Amino acid sequence: MRPIRQILTLGPGLLVFAAAVLGLAGPAAAHDAAESSSPAAGASVPAPPEQVSVTFNNNPLGIGAAFSVKDTAGTEWAEGPVDIVDNVASQKLKAGGPAGEYTVAWRVVSADSHPIEGTFAFTAASAGQGAVQATSPAPATSPAAAGSPTAAGTAPAAGAGTGTAPAMGTAQPGTTGEPEQVGSGEPFQWSIVIFAIVAVGLLATLAILARRRLAAGSDDER
Repeated sequence: MRPIRQILTLGPGLLVFAAAVLGLAGPAAAHDAAESSSPAAGASVPAPPEQVSVTFNNNPLGIGAAFSVKDTAGTEWAEGPVDIVDNVASQKLKAGGPAGEYTVAWRVVSADSHPIEGTFAFTAASAGQGAVQATSPAPATSPAAAGSPTAAGTAPAAGAGTGTAPAMGTAQPGTTGEPEQVGSGEPFQWSIVIFAIVAVGLLATLAILARRRLAAGSDDER
């Protein structure tokens, strides 16, 4: 009867151990997540901001972080390294950005050393300070007074006309599509599988030992 009592005693303990192992696997496998961004995803701002940022639910590591901020023409406006303070990662932008939609792609390393990434978009209603503007047409040259020696054959001033084309590189305002949400990639959680395999192996080993003890006890009783 002693082996049976041992099995009954070990059973609840094994269940508690397995539950504790699987319970620890969940928090260990959970990566940091983006909670918000500035500007917010899908927001419309008066002009391109001086910087963009993403706020996380935990403090990301200060290595491997990268931001890309592009307008509708594909021009990159991110400038300098990513600045991480506590749980906020920020990226400065170049001055003079055009009006229109901007797409922000970010990538950081979470506190558990796993990389996470995501994207969001916002729209600037007008160009930033220092942006290249379209030039105004030059006024036409007035005809020379009648009788002037230079009246005949006077050509219009260079650059005169009805208008000039916009400066190159100035993007036209883009239409705002459906807002992109801040998100993060989540790799497959192998740690849960490993913890489950270890727990099952322990249970099987203890069951085999208990069965052998039960068989030995039966032989002794005979």
